[in-house]
Amino acid sequence: MKKLFLNKLNLVLALIVLTFASCEKENDGIVPAQDQTSQSIENLKAALLPPTTQELPKIVSDQINSSKANLLHYTDKGMEILEVTVLGTINTADALNLSKEIISSKESVVANGDVAEPSSIVAGPLKDLYSGNELLEIQDNLNEVATNELKINDQILEITWNIKNKKVKSLCFYRTDGIVWDNVIGGLVIMEQPQIEESSQGDFHSKVSSKWRSLTWTANWLWGSKRGEMGAKITIYYSSSRVTNTDRSDWGNISLGKARSESKILNNTGSYGKIRYALGLCTPTGSLSFNSSNFTVSFSGLGSNIIANGTLTLYP
Repeated sequence: MKKLFLNKLNLVLALIVLTFASCEKENDGIVPAQDQTSQSIENLKAALLPPTTQELPKIVSDQINSSKANLLHYTDKGMEILEVTVLGTINTADALNLSKEIISSKESVVANGDVAEPSSIVAGPLKDLYSGNELLEIQDNLNEVATNELKINDQILEITWNIKNKKVKSLCFYRTDGIVWDNVIGGLVIMEQPQIEESSQGDFHSKVSSKWRSLTWTANWLWGSKRGEMGAKITIYYSSSRVTNTDRSDWGNISLGKARSESKILNNTGSYGKIRYALGLCTPTGSLSFNSSNFTVSFSGLGSNIIANGTLTLYP
């Protein structure tokens, strides 16, 4: 009886050992997310042509320095560039593919928001900000950006950021003529206040006068140069204080992003002219859609965006 008990006990102990061994083997293949990211970057470094200098092209250096100055001006060290390190040059297809994978990885650090309004800035690993189908869609958008923009012979530097007292890193791709893409830089904009312009002129020969008014929004890169613009304009033609015709125009454009602009005439003749506009700009990981039934543009996804839906009215 004692021998039977010992045999059963040995069998139980053996099963426990086997279970632990099995768990260890299963866990051997599980790598923490942060380690995966670090390993991917180490693999990329090994695949790059090593740098011969840490000196940046003048245009890139100016962009980095201007970005630092703008961040200090608008965020007062709430967001800042702490360090930049040149990693090397993409000189093979393998290095290019690794770069694309890292950019669109769910572990990749991204940012979006209007630097002129620091409270709007959101930053962190992609997986911490989005999930499910939305995460997959944004990863697809980032992969599209990488596929369209990154080329063999592009160079890479690693930027260390302080974002709301958290230290994070991003990969910045550049050429001699400037920065190509960075998941943090590319997701941020500096928005200017909307500008209203207007003018009037008369045609004394035909006794017909015209006036116009425009409303324009401008988005700038982190370093300050213009990135995109959207706007709408109304023009009225009038005689004896009566509008005889109304014209309208709209526009939207952005570098590395998406734009949408629509307008229509609401009141063509009479005592005034009136148009409706629907405008939108966003960085490339987001999407813009136009609803014709209520004549509005809306935004979805990841990225900085500016949406303007409204009317312009002009009297003689």
